[in-house]
Amino acid sequence: MTVALDKLKYEIKDPALATLGKQRIEWAGREMPVLRQIRDRFAQEKPFAGIRLVACCHVTTETAHLAIALKAGGADAVLIASNPLSTQDDVAASLVVDHGIPVFAIKGEDNATYNKHVQIALDHRPNIIIDDGSDVVATLIQERQNQIADLIGTTEETTTGIVRLQAMLKDGVLTFPAVNVNDADTKHFFDNRYGTGQSTLDGIVRATNILLAGKTVIVAGYGWCGKGTALRARGMGANVIVTEIDPIKAIEAVMDGFRVLPMAEAAPQGDIFITVTGNKHVIRSEHFDVMKDGAIVCNSGHFDIEIDLKSLKSKAAEVKNVRPFTEQYKLNSGKSVVVIGEGRLVNLAAAEGHPSAVMDMSFANQAMACEYLVKNKGKLAPGLHSIPVEVDQEIARLKLQAMGISVDTLTPEQVEYINSWTSGT
Repeated sequence: MTVALDKLKYEIKDPALATLGKQRIEWAGREMPVLRQIRDRFAQEKPFAGIRLVACCHVTTETAHLAIALKAGGADAVLIASNPLSTQDDVAASLVVDHGIPVFAIKGEDNATYNKHVQIALDHRPNIIIDDGSDVVATLIQERQNQIADLIGTTEETTTGIVRLQAMLKDGVLTFPAVNVNDADTKHFFDNRYGTGQSTLDGIVRATNILLAGKTVIVAGYGWCGKGTALRARGMGANVIVTEIDPIKAIEAVMDGFRVLPMAEAAPQGDIFITVTGNKHVIRSEHFDVMKDGAIVCNSGHFDIEIDLKSLKSKAAEVKNVRPFTEQYKLNSGKSVVVIGEGRLVNLAAAEGHPSAVMDMSFANQAMACEYLVKNKGKLAPGLHSIPVEVDQEIARLKLQAMGISVDTLTPEQVEYINSWTSGT
């Protein structure tokens, strides 16, 4: 495909990076058979013909396949980054040059540029918004009320974004349908657990080249992302301590074989700290004060608020880059604390994000959630909606089929039994 760049609006680092981006996008596609099948169907059925769509996502090789599938389905799509450090510039270039998709994303863009790109996305007057953290939806509600009438609905794939949508619903400002992609079983069981678990440690190792075996790793939060991170850290030989506020999740962590402590007690013991809570200032001033010299701190939650970097900077006599995406804060006390990826998503700031095999299911959910919104235009009530169970199961079926795995089916006798209340012991 040849794209006339002079006729396409975009803002990326360098179109010359497209060749490398195309190669990497093709490599990721080897492990995304579910989304490939959905793209092929979309190309035939054109479910998004006449639909203006905005996707605010991490601009990675996997996201590229989602964007390509949506365009194949007829969408008039614009892509922006959902995090200033999560863009892969070569991928952004290939989407522009090879696929003619308007992309506004540059790795390392400042907050002003990021916010400008959110405004550019809303200038597209979207009918569908794919959000990752709910920044676009929040800006629409706060600043562009007149455009809500154009909106069929939105989809959201992060825990952080769902928390924000729930707050919007509570405040009475979520006046349109939003599909909770994050809670689909084929999303959080796999993306959050296996994807975050592996890619978080990948980011830490790439940034520091540190040996995890024998280290004490503190995992803040034991949701699905925390479970995966703790599991993988233990698998690499680390001694894992979990911090939690939820007593049920804390018990689960204990039953899974992890030590559970308050952060105040864990802080002096940790060599590496990983936050995955979705909340603010999980690691604070008093925790920095008691950390070991050389402690490494990073975040794998969506926003860069989980680590109180402002207080850390106030304690620092010197801040210097010691490796790519790795800063050492030399404290007035003489100790040092190392921060990876500016406290942003470590798996995307310092690595490549989740493996494509798990994103295959996550983005299949996104694609089918968009189709669900379009097919049910005007029928869904305002508020949060779950992915239909049959869609979730179809994605799992397609994934198993692609992996060459078969499962049992119920016999007629079994179907009768589970649908009857009269049969007992």
